[in-house]
Amino acid sequence: MSISILTGNDAAAHAARLARVQVVAAYPITPQSPVVEMLSKWSDQGDLQAELVRVESEHSALTVCIAAATVGARVFTATSANGLAYMNEQIWWAAGARLPVVMCCVNRALAAPWNVLNDQQDSMSVRDAGWVQLYCRDNQEVLDTTLQAWRIAEELGLPVMVCYDGFLLSHTVMPVDVPEASAVDAFLPRHEPIPVIDLARPRNVGPVTFADPRANADGVICHGYMELRALHQEALTRALQVIPRVERSFAALFGRSRGALTWGHLLDDAEVVLVAAGSIGVELTVAAEALRAEGVKAGVLGIRAYRPFPAEALRQALQGRRLALVFDKAMSYGHEGPICSDVRSALFGAPGAPPVFGAVAGLGGRDAAARELAEVARRALADLDRGVRQRPAEWVNLQLEERA
Repeated sequence: MSISILTGNDAAAHAARLARVQVVAAYPITPQSPVVEMLSKWSDQGDLQAELVRVESEHSALTVCIAAATVGARVFTATSANGLAYMNEQIWWAAGARLPVVMCCVNRALAAPWNVLNDQQDSMSVRDAGWVQLYCRDNQEVLDTTLQAWRIAEELGLPVMVCYDGFLLSHTVMPVDVPEASAVDAFLPRHEPIPVIDLARPRNVGPVTFADPRANADGVICHGYMELRALHQEALTRALQVIPRVERSFAALFGRSRGALTWGHLLDDAEVVLVAAGSIGVELTVAAEALRAEGVKAGVLGIRAYRPFPAEALRQALQGRRLALVFDKAMSYGHEGPICSDVRSALFGAPGAPPVFGAVAGLGGRDAAARELAEVARRALADLDRGVRQRPAEWVNLQLEERA
C-alpha cells in the first residue's frame, strides 16, 4: 500500500484500474468527468488493459455497460445529475437484467434551474430502481467502497451505485491509502459469468416476459414477470448480509473498516442522534462534538448502505434515544426528505423508538457547515422540550426572506 494525495474522482479511477475492469464507458459531465478522463489517459498509455468506449451520451454509456456485462465482462462507468437522469431507462434495465454493473454517481443537483454543485437528488431519484446504493463520506471510502462494489455486484447479480458528493469529495484532495494490485487481485478474483452468448445455440436476451409463468421453446417452465421481481427483491434483501461480509473480508486483508451498513460517532451514550448519508456525516461529527461541549449528549449515525435500506440496524442503533434528527440532501417533493421517510418507516411501532425530525440541507451546494447543523439540532431539542413530537422538515440556511 502507498499513501497518495487524491481527489475523490482520482480514488474512484484508481479503484477501477485496480479492479482490472475490462470495459469502461466514458461520457463527460461535471463533476464526474475527471474519473473517465483519468481512465482514458491510462488506457492510452497502456496502463489500463480495458476497452474504453467513448460514447455520445449517458444513455449510451450505460447501454455499453449492459451489453458488456451481459457477455461476462467486468464493467465500469460514472455519471452525475442530469446524466443519470438521461440514463433512467437503462438504470432500470441493468437492474432488471440482474447485471453486475458498477457505476459511480458523483452527486450533483438536478436541473432546472442549472446547478453544478452538490446535493443527492440525482441518486435519490432512482433509489427504487433496484440498484444497491452505497454512500461515501471521504475519499478513502470512495476507493474502498468502489472496490467492494464489484464483490457485492458479482455475488448478488445486481448493479451497484457508489455515490459520493460532487466537489465536496470529487475535487477535494485527501490522503488515500492505495492498495497493491496483488492484494486487490486476492480480494477481487475474476468471477465466472453466467454463460449467455453461445454461437452454437442462439438465444434472445431480455425477451418479453409475460405476467404468468409459461413454458419456453424447450418446454421448460420459466418465471413470469412477478416471480422475477420477487427474486430481485430477495437478492437486494440478501445484500444486507453480503455487504457486511464483504466489508469484513476487506478489513481482514487491508486492515481498515469504515462500517458496513451504517457507521457511528459518539453513539454509545447519545440521547440525540444526527442521521445522514455521505460527506455531510463528517460535518455532523463536528456538530455533535460542539453539542457535547454544551452538555448535550449528541452522536452521529451515518448511513453507508441506503439501498437496501438497513432498517434493523437503524432500529437497534436508535432504540431508547431521545430524538433522531435526519439530515437529507434531497427532497421527495410534496412529502419530506427521502432518508427521513425511510427512518420513520423503519422505526414505526418499534419499542423504544424516538421521535424523528427531519431537516433538508445543502441543496444545490448551499452551505451546511457544522455550526449551522448544530443550530438546527438546538432548535429541534427546544421543540422537543415543548412537547412537539411531529413537525415539518426544517430547511437549513434557507434565505427566502432576502428575495427581491
